Amino acid sequence: MFISLSSLILLPIWINMAQIQQGGPDEKEKTTALKDLLSRIDLDELMKKDEPPLDFPDTLEGFEYAFNEKGQLRHIKTGEPFVFNYREDLHRWNQKRYEALGEIITKYVYELLEKDCNLKKISIPVDATESEPKSFIFMSEDALTNPQKLMVLIHGSGVVRAGQWARRLIINEDLDSGTQIPFIKRAVDEGYGVIVLNPNENYIEVEKPKTHVQSSSDSSDEPAEKRERKDKVSKETKKRRDFYEKYRNPQREKEMMQLYIRENGSPEEHAIYVWDHFIAQSAAENVFFVAHSYGGLAFVELMIQREADVKSKVTAVALTDSVHNVWHQEAGKTIREWMRENCCNWVSSSEPLDTSVESMLPDCPRVSAGTDRHELTSWKSFPSIFKFFTEASEAKTSSLKPALTRRSHRIKHEEL
Repeated sequence: MFISLSSLILLPIWINMAQIQQGGPDEKEKTTALKDLLSRIDLDELMKKDEPPLDFPDTLEGFEYAFNEKGQLRHIKTGEPFVFNYREDLHRWNQKRYEALGEIITKYVYELLEKDCNLKKISIPVDATESEPKSFIFMSEDALTNPQKLMVLIHGSGVVRAGQWARRLIINEDLDSGTQIPFIKRAVDEGYGVIVLNPNENYIEVEKPKTHVQSSSDSSDEPAEKRERKDKVSKETKKRRDFYEKYRNPQREKEMMQLYIRENGSPEEHAIYVWDHFIAQSAAENVFFVAHSYGGLAFVELMIQREADVKSKVTAVALTDSVHNVWHQEAGKTIREWMRENCCNWVSSSEPLDTSVESMLPDCPRVSAGTDRHELTSWKSFPSIFKFFTEASEAKTSSLKPALTRRSHRIKHEEL
């Protein structure tokens, strides 16, 4: 039978408690003290001592995985899909391994955006200094100059980055369902310019500098005897803390601090920044948004902050299982009316694709994405979204024709 190291550490304490409980009042005080000690021990953290080192490869080849011709992640030697439980009973280690692979996947998708989709990586803020934290977005060559159509893609919250819908789908299903690449390629084929937002890249992480606590003896006017007593207590406390930390977290990871990116410190800020510096400056007459999950909330916030500009430039918005809420976000009546006319939300549902789904909120129509899995809603509604955009563009064009005819007639009448 396997007995973990943490159990061996705790075993003497449990035995002592059992022996003490048979004693008198003095022994009960010791029991209380031992119980207090046990309450301070984090068993989950203690289990880290049994883990192998958190040292993982930094390439797909190092993990012995590769994407096949169908865009599926497979083991190079066995051809099997990714296995999460690589080591039994070591969930935290398996999770860290999964996260390490996820970081490699993110870089891999970035490469595909540039090499396969021919997008350009654009650093933001646009006026950033050399030393300040930066993020980036991706754009097609004609994103700002295409006079007709521009498509903007916004993913949801979490670990996903530019070009992804869901990391889980990329690893366990395929690139088509988990990335925005099919949207980008079809958009380019149909004459759209493309901008891919990166709303979760809000900060960079740097190692936290070590703080040196000044000894009380250095700056105190207290008597020498009292200072010595306090220093002795302080040293004993530090010694106990270090001893406990050794067992609590033998694989202690570096303490990091976050440096937020100027004007891009949240998905909402990021959406507004990209609108002001790129989308609003584009030549396109028709701008289309595809926003998944929290990306929908970011779009609604953008509309609240830039209502007139969005209404004048955006033709249609496709939301996929959006988590926006017009009441909580305090979207005004005019915004809700515009969303009813120009937005559609493909939600997770067991109903067939495009089947109308009842909504509790007075905003945009809701239809089924043809799947009850949240992360799959963008991929499953893919053909319907492009059809929706085509119809919206045609409707806008036809609604302008009568006005143009009247204007032409008025010019001829004035000439006469």
